[in-house]
Amino acid sequence: MPRPLHAIIHLDAMQHNLARARACAPTARAWAVVKANAYGHGLERGMRGFAQADGLALIETENALRLRELGWVKPILLLEGIFDAADVPLLAEHDINSTVHCIEQIKILEYTQLYRPIDVHLKMNTGMNRLGFRPDEYAAAYKRLRAIPGIRNITLMTHFANADELQNPRLSIAEQVRRFREGAEGLEGQRSLSNSGGVLHQAALSKELHNDWVRPGVMLYGGTPGGGVTAREYGLLPTMTLKSEIIGIQQLQKGDTVGYGSRFEAPGPMTVGVVACGYADGYPRHAEHGTPVLVDGVKTRLVGRVSMDMMTVDLTPIANARVGSKVTLWGDGLPIDEVANSAGTIGYELMCALAPRVRVAEGRVGTD
Repeated sequence: MPRPLHAIIHLDAMQHNLARARACAPTARAWAVVKANAYGHGLERGMRGFAQADGLALIETENALRLRELGWVKPILLLEGIFDAADVPLLAEHDINSTVHCIEQIKILEYTQLYRPIDVHLKMNTGMNRLGFRPDEYAAAYKRLRAIPGIRNITLMTHFANADELQNPRLSIAEQVRRFREGAEGLEGQRSLSNSGGVLHQAALSKELHNDWVRPGVMLYGGTPGGGVTAREYGLLPTMTLKSEIIGIQQLQKGDTVGYGSRFEAPGPMTVGVVACGYADGYPRHAEHGTPVLVDGVKTRLVGRVSMDMMTVDLTPIANARVGSKVTLWGDGLPIDEVANSAGTIGYELMCALAPRVRVAEGRVGTD
């Protein structure tokens, strides 16, 4: 028998979450973001789960080509654009949209002959300070792109730094939108501003935001961008459930310790279960005592340090726990954000860190 650890991908939840994104921004078309192997869910599953999206967006050029091989015929967007002049012919040959965020990319496009027109997304840096042209540089960059014969449509885009907080004191969405409007004034092209946080707050920002395209990412996978609102409150469903079993049980007395470093000391008699899952499977090693876990549907807690292949949980609250008891580490029944928050990280990281050795299957939410 194989090791009991496995992940279940819920395609029905992916479809549901895409519909929620559309409901939040009903007048916009949607790029479903499938970077990082569709946030750990698998590129092919991402393509099927988001089949109703208007386009798929990702980072990796090779995976853009893979989507075409898999049969995706709708638009594809490279969120970081091209990395080398050798990438440009691929844009034309496979009809791939490219983000343009720096002068070096414009120069490549100027000096590379395109045998058919391509569409680009010109990125403005409105305060994130990762990629993009400053608002005062934006019009000049647009003019250079517009002068290239092989450039067809130019979409105007930016990325929100704090979309989980409408009124972030350092940089609000409203301020980024103001900068965007100022830098894009007089320029023709569709607008693409909102990531997951912007989409989820679309109603509250309707007077400020105009999106022809939205780019939902983590919300499509049942996670949230932060801000203290739960996925359930947003109407989102979990798309990845990580399950395992209890493979060993220890009876501890007061003062006994558990795991490497003996970091957890039993406050009294207690039962500890060993779960077949560790940091080599993608579970965070830095997860603290108290990180929630479900055993036979009952919420309990992690105790001791996570090791490479195993972790230990408190079975004291579960009277009938035994070797073979079912364990849910995150997903259906245990929101991934709740686990991530307790572990001092974010749901994005947990999804993306799922290790290749973990068996993956497909199943519907609410079924075992």
